[in-house]
Amino acid sequence: MSKAPDVILLVDDDAAVRNALKFSLEMEGFSVRLYPTPEALLAETDLPNDGCLVIDYRMPEIDGLELVERLRNRGVTLPVLLISGRVTRSLRERASGLGIMEVLEKPLSDLAGSIRRVLDDGP
Repeated sequence: MSKAPDVILLVDDDAAVRNALKFSLEMEGFSVRLYPTPEALLAETDLPNDGCLVIDYRMPEIDGLELVERLRNRGVTLPVLLISGRVTRSLRERASGLGIMEVLEKPLSDLAGSIRRVLDDGP
């Protein structure tokens, strides 16, 4: 019996980015749930116990770090990859303080490989 594909919860306010990443990740064998806003993910009542979060840093209203902090306060321990158009040392340090596994700079060259690494390492 084969294992069900890992679920990737992808939060990005840019529809083109969301759809492109969904297509790419599904081609790699992942199951992907899309969320256009942090609020949409926070409203989700059925989060999986296994999988990974891929969260854009710059979004209106709530940035990616605040979203992760809110999820952690709710007891969500899924590993997180933060994606951003501009990655700074400060952003990496703040992300690390929240237990974010990796911070990746757009354009993303090997998102699937990064997801596999964090899924292997666990939260």
